[in-house]
Amino acid sequence: MEEDSPPIHRNMAELCSGLIKDKFIKSQKVYDTIMQVDRADFAPTNPYQDEPQRIGYNVVISAPHLHAYCLEALKDFLTEGSTALDIGFGSGYLTVAMSKMMNDKGKVIGIEHIKDLYNWGINNISKHHQNLIDNKTIELVLGDGRLGYKAMAPYKCMHVGAYSREVPNELIEQLACGGRLVMPLGEPDDHYIYCVDKDLNGKLKFTKGLSVCYVSLTSVKNQLKGIE
Repeated sequence: MEEDSPPIHRNMAELCSGLIKDKFIKSQKVYDTIMQVDRADFAPTNPYQDEPQRIGYNVVISAPHLHAYCLEALKDFLTEGSTALDIGFGSGYLTVAMSKMMNDKGKVIGIEHIKDLYNWGINNISKHHQNLIDNKTIELVLGDGRLGYKAMAPYKCMHVGAYSREVPNELIEQLACGGRLVMPLGEPDDHYIYCVDKDLNGKLKFTKGLSVCYVSLTSVKNQLKGIE
């Protein structure tokens, strides 16, 4: 028996209504954030459908419900004045959403290792959020996200858009005490989004969440383009 196709949405308001109904948007803060970032700037086709869209290089822009899920997990850490790291920013969508969640009064570093996607992401963000690049509220880096970005560490909030069997040590080191990292962890055909919290003494707590299907973070070493 075939699964039902996701309902057709015509705009962000209809999309968000569906995400509320399906209990992925649970807070006013996440709703307000998502409504400020039009997916039509970032998804090449069917931007308001709750499904992933391929953007090339074996990469997708995640389905809206996954973005909502991650934003709900990060909302208490994306506060004004915070510094956040978005690894594998791809289309640029979640990078902008992370800034909006801080009312554009924080700092978001986005890292992407594929040069063409890096350039495309900049173009997407520039459509309606060029000011965030101009005033360095958002800084975009072409590089290996597995290494984090030590220059702006520590980070109160981290998001990783690829799965790994374990969290790279560099990311653990760059996560602030009292901060949270959200990323998929597990095996190739069996991984889940985890919240990784670092307490004030540096101890880590792992909380297992949604089952997902992401590309591998370890594949970065085979895909680096234009960086060396």
